[in-house]
Amino acid sequence: MIFNLLAPFAEGFPLFNLIRYTTFRAGAACLTALIIALFFGPSIIRWLRARQRGGQPIREDGPASHLITKKGTPTMGGVLILLALAGSTLLWADLRNGFVWCVMMVTLGYGALGFADDFLKVTKRNTKGVSGRMKLIAQAGLGLVAAIWLSYLMPGPLSDKLAMPVFKEVLIPLGILFPLLATLVMMGASNAVNLTDGLDGLAIVPAMIAAAVFALIAYLVGNRIFADYLQLHAVPGTGELAVFASAMIGASLGFLWFNAPPAAVFMGDTGSLALGGALGALAVATKHEIVLAIVGGLFVVETVSVIVQVFWYKRTGKRVFLMAPLHHHFEKKGWAEPTIVIRFWIIAMILALVGLSTLKIR
Repeated sequence: MIFNLLAPFAEGFPLFNLIRYTTFRAGAACLTALIIALFFGPSIIRWLRARQRGGQPIREDGPASHLITKKGTPTMGGVLILLALAGSTLLWADLRNGFVWCVMMVTLGYGALGFADDFLKVTKRNTKGVSGRMKLIAQAGLGLVAAIWLSYLMPGPLSDKLAMPVFKEVLIPLGILFPLLATLVMMGASNAVNLTDGLDGLAIVPAMIAAAVFALIAYLVGNRIFADYLQLHAVPGTGELAVFASAMIGASLGFLWFNAPPAAVFMGDTGSLALGGALGALAVATKHEIVLAIVGGLFVVETVSVIVQVFWYKRTGKRVFLMAPLHHHFEKKGWAEPTIVIRFWIIAMILALVGLSTLKIR
């Protein structure tokens, strides 16, 4: 909004020329989202606590300590993340950019689905919300619409192809299957972040790290000069997604202020589904779907641990892990919660560096 209002006056007012720089607006978006989250956080938490008398329902089959340490903590804190993210993006992004609106649609759409899930859990006072089947159908429908939209926005030669990291010339033609793959990327990322969100601060920091990586990728891919220099597949218009990703970083930082152990609020499915969906949409828009699997490797491992646990238990009646997702396994082994969280953050940072290295190794 600010860009669209002030950019036309940049020639007459040199100060307004700053608005034209994506890097300036990305930094402003990050700071604005952080301020919004910090300002509205206390009142939103009080509002959630007043309407959730018992807080988030805690799984009885989970770690016993959770029944004590996390009882009464309100959920649906993802509302704060979405408020800061959407508000800051609308202020600083170029609202004529289709990529921004598409990624926003996925983020808010998945957030609305998560909100419905959290609402049912809180009102029914159990850990079952929207049925798994209905959740997947809603995610698939929204993801498919976004995938087709993104394909339309991309240059023709890239619209239906999968780019490979490291191998600069490799583009795998998928044709009509590309929207299906893109949908699976968004669904997979959304549910992976959701599965990781089980300890205070565990999911929000890796999501923030991944957002920082994709802010850089979006800026480079959207800039023809940098894209050509790094031998990346240029996607004109995606540079504006750096503003969105930066707002996501600021919103996540603001939420972490209240989610740091011991958490005053949980993001719930409202936040985790939205953040994962946003990362998936960013990866598809920038043609870095496979890089997302590297940068978000922690989310992948957490998801695989659940799949392996369920598969093996159904076949043999035995468990591979003491409990899934993986972070609960380490809790059962006696690791302190802060130890698990910080070590997982370190792993997320290492994987982010590995993912970034693919931009140069060509």
